[in-house]
Amino acid sequence: MDSPNVGSTRNYQARPGSRFPLGASVVPDGVNFCIFCRHATHLELLLYASTDSVTPFQIIELAPERNRTFYFWHVLIANLAVPCYYTWRAYGPHGVPQLDDEAAGRHELLDPDARAVSDRHWHREPATGAREPGHVSFRAIVTEPLPERKDVAVRTLDDAIIYELHVGGYTRDPSSGVRHPGTFAGLVEKIPYLKELGITHVELLPVMAFDEQDVPAPAAAKGLVNYWGYSTHSFYSPHPRYCVDPERAPQEFRALLDAMHAAGIRVLLDVVFNHTAEAGLSGPVINFKVLANEVFYHVDPADGGRYLDYTGCGNTVNCNHPLVSAFILHCLEYWVQEFSVDGFRFDLASVFTRGEGGALLRTPPLPWAMEASPVLARVPLIAEAWDAAGLYHVGAFPGMAWAEWNGRYRDVIRRFVRGDPGMIGQMCTCLAGSADLYQSDGRLPVNSINFVTCHDGFTLRDLVSYDAKRNEANGDDNRDGSNDNLSWNCGAEGDTDDPSIAGLRMRQARNFIAILLLSQGVPMLLAGDEILRSQRGNNNAYCQDNALSWMNWHFDADELDMLRFVREMIALRKRHPSLRRRRFFTGATEHGRTHRDVAWHGERLECPTWGDPSARLVAYTLAGLAPGEPMLHVILNMNADPRDVELPTLDDASWRRIVDTAAQPPSDIVGTIESAQVEYGNCRVEPRSVVVLESR
Repeated sequence: MDSPNVGSTRNYQARPGSRFPLGASVVPDGVNFCIFCRHATHLELLLYASTDSVTPFQIIELAPERNRTFYFWHVLIANLAVPCYYTWRAYGPHGVPQLDDEAAGRHELLDPDARAVSDRHWHREPATGAREPGHVSFRAIVTEPLPERKDVAVRTLDDAIIYELHVGGYTRDPSSGVRHPGTFAGLVEKIPYLKELGITHVELLPVMAFDEQDVPAPAAAKGLVNYWGYSTHSFYSPHPRYCVDPERAPQEFRALLDAMHAAGIRVLLDVVFNHTAEAGLSGPVINFKVLANEVFYHVDPADGGRYLDYTGCGNTVNCNHPLVSAFILHCLEYWVQEFSVDGFRFDLASVFTRGEGGALLRTPPLPWAMEASPVLARVPLIAEAWDAAGLYHVGAFPGMAWAEWNGRYRDVIRRFVRGDPGMIGQMCTCLAGSADLYQSDGRLPVNSINFVTCHDGFTLRDLVSYDAKRNEANGDDNRDGSNDNLSWNCGAEGDTDDPSIAGLRMRQARNFIAILLLSQGVPMLLAGDEILRSQRGNNNAYCQDNALSWMNWHFDADELDMLRFVREMIALRKRHPSLRRRRFFTGATEHGRTHRDVAWHGERLECPTWGDPSARLVAYTLAGLAPGEPMLHVILNMNADPRDVELPTLDDASWRRIVDTAAQPPSDIVGTIESAQVEYGNCRVEPRSVVVLESR
């Protein structure tokens, strides 16, 4: 689309404008621009006609006596046509050690409040330090405002099945068959697949505009890019590459949200407020370094303004500074109010507990302010409750209602399914919703986001196929990524033609899925695990924007079998409210029922082996929660040999085997209860398998 300003030679009239709101706002008589810059002596606004323009068609100089209110610089450009592209220049003190005032003024700055951006002219290396940057900046785009939306519905994670996916990689492979691969529009075309699978919530890896060029030098030398998106530079703008037309980025993202909601699917955003794409002293200048360096980042004034790095990415956002907290809150509220986003997952959220100098705060303002926001209190807030400098808050993240990625759950389930002995006590705790982490301070099972795999680490297929990571393709000699994956290759490393190993891997994959969907708390699946997507052992594919990371939509027989199993396990969870309890187990009868809410067993009834260091088997019985809901009896046997397990006696019903991960598809999970095998007395459970029985 050509901008209305293409070829423009006219000079638009500039008026003082208003400091409300920040960013570029279309108003009845033009466009109002406002930006925060504390120390500058004067600013320039550069207007470009189109994404391809090298020379601005007008440069407007802002004077402090006319265009500054407090630390806010503002100007109204009368009758400016939109869309229009713009950048800023700031002159004067700025507090960035590697830049003198003259060097700072050479950099064109991206508006932190831009609603849409272009990366057409961005080149990361020249934008670093005091070099002459030329026209290498990101550019903000003035776009038409979205129609007003008033959405005040309360969203929760009750009954949620979360599905973590990457917008670009989900449809970028040619096999996706969509019209616009790798975009929000492409994802819309896959909504029927998500709905048939049974997904209730998608969690999108970062969609706020990020720097695809932000990768280490060895990766850049191999032509690799920042694929995951954990390098945000524009917190208000959808990522331009995910748009068919970046000038309509807000409209395209809203169209995705509207389509998801029409299908009954909620949308959670993975957001990165712990660091930015500007990195440390050797990183590029994009915006905050010049506009508000000592406010926005943790810096050490005693060490030449060195950036304090608690994220492993070169800088750390000073989240609990009042101005930064306000920026984060307003940004999150924008995504909820303008797009009806249904919640957020916060990357390295333990950074939110750090104050000046990185000190740990007992009562950090930002997490509590999020919960107190009338807008954000209505949506789920999920913490990745750790950071890269040693903080670990799983079970103790500040606040009341915050959910957490339960990293301990992941590790316990992996160890148990791998066959590690002595895991029964921890396993039962995880199955029951991790009450030891959340119950004592009034939290609930919904506070635990249970997962076995996520974008960071092995996929499910690789978890059962590799003992060690295979990250050579990333260009760092296999040094990157976790070395402790708690995985097991089932007898051979990587691909194999051995049918016994292949069969065991399929069984182990089904075990993981079954346990995840049988656990109290909120299950989260990694996109592609339902069809056994592999990354060939790469457990850190952050830079692999290629077929290694993309979803391949041509499914073979094993992948279709796995897809059916996952779909049916999700349906099983949805049929049984007892798997989605609002409160923790008590071990007592409820509401006049004759059965306890949960009863724990071993091979013999009422004999759990919690204290046995060699135990690898546990069984438990769940009473129905809803009127008429059948009971469930679950047996998890991770021994290398079969076991005969005693079953509870039912007075007026029988047990039906509805799941058996050791059975060949399609007998691994039955489609109808009438076709299920009837069990009495003792139940034969094969090695390394999960059996679920339902009372009828």
